[in-house]
Amino acid sequence: MSESNTTTPPASPASANGLGYGPIKPLAVRLNESTRTQLDIIAQLNDRTVTDEVRLAVEAWIDKTKADPTIQRRAQDVRDEIEREAAGKRDAIAAIFDSRPEPKTSRAKASTT
Repeated sequence: MSESNTTTPPASPASANGLGYGPIKPLAVRLNESTRTQLDIIAQLNDRTVTDEVRLAVEAWIDKTKADPTIQRRAQDVRDEIEREAAGKRDAIAAIFDSRPEPKTSRAKASTT
């Protein structure tokens, strides 16, 4: 039982990559012989390709992971850190470009009078 069609499109365009947009990118996964044989049989029993079975399994795992409160907290921590870094960079840019130093010509006039 081998994968005969590795470019089988997903059931709907919205689930093409789990996000609903973008091209499908290949992913090579190494499995031991027993796991691959079981996957082949499951795909055959479900009248799907191995690629479709793997895609469905990965999408289910992603959905489960997104619902995990620990992952949600970690994702919020990452977002907070990104915001802190962005704020620091905004402040640095503001310090460089938003301050209005006195033009050099004014200083020169003041020292010559």
